[in-house]
Amino acid sequence: MLQTPAPTDIVDSEALRGLTTTAPREYVHRAALAEVFLTAEWCRRDEAHFTLYAQWPRGHSFFEPVGGSHYDPMLAAETIRQVGALLAHAGFDVPLGHQFLMWELNYRVTPALLPVGGAPADLRLDVTCTDIRRRAGRLAGLSYEVVISENGRVLATGNARYTCTSPEVYRRLRADRLAEAATAMAQEPPTASVEPRSVGRHSEFDVVLTPTERADRWQLRANTRHPVLFDHPGDHIPGMVLLEAARQAVHTLMPGGRPVLPVAMDSTFHRYAEFGSPCWIETEPAVDYPGSPERLIRVTGRQDDEILFTAITTVAELPS
Repeated sequence: MLQTPAPTDIVDSEALRGLTTTAPREYVHRAALAEVFLTAEWCRRDEAHFTLYAQWPRGHSFFEPVGGSHYDPMLAAETIRQVGALLAHAGFDVPLGHQFLMWELNYRVTPALLPVGGAPADLRLDVTCTDIRRRAGRLAGLSYEVVISENGRVLATGNARYTCTSPEVYRRLRADRLAEAATAMAQEPPTASVEPRSVGRHSEFDVVLTPTERADRWQLRANTRHPVLFDHPGDHIPGMVLLEAARQAVHTLMPGGRPVLPVAMDSTFHRYAEFGSPCWIETEPAVDYPGSPERLIRVTGRQDDEILFTAITTVAELPS
């Protein structure tokens, strides 16, 4: 039987290539096995270089193909996020249960290489770690770059930066919020949603924006019962929910409601998104690139009169 490598055992991926299984869900901070995109194949090239593998499903309950034909670029964002968690546990001996705070997450995809084929996309991830920071011998933070390829063709690139802390320190820092989290997670989501088609969705269940009196401003709609966006209980709103809010916000600016690809996103997180306080999502007018089908839109999230996150998003219509 295939044995899951221990956290300190970065093994030669060739030993696992004959039989593919997902990475341990705990290593990528997911509760549902269906939400694990990384496989249990990984190897360390040297202290700062790793090779991992992933698979994107042809169909997904939330990250469904855009326009029914192209992989959702947000799969790249989630894959890059999962890489950081797995590296911490499997590559740098961070114990399970430690908490992570993502400060940056950026990606860019190649639209022409995103059509969904006749089988799931089996991907190679080449990872370079930079700015490896330790405190008392334990990993305290990490920056990393990821190149995602399929059959030698680069589908996407990206990078991220995070810090991590022990459960004990986290409880001291977040004691008041931890006490509020259970109540907040049980609250009903906002009753109103924008029209799902206006944000590229089919169901209100998947909408994360509540309309306001302004066409360029929404309230974040955090439905804690959503099985993908809220995969497990937590004391704050996950960063992927904020990125989805940015994606849906820019979709409203596209003419005719046609399917669009968020081909790139450069996001910076300034603080935790808390439950129990409205979070406002705002867009700035789109900037067109002369001679290019791409448009750039800045999305800002604010909470309690402070900037929560920014996401500079580049969008383009589906390739013909």
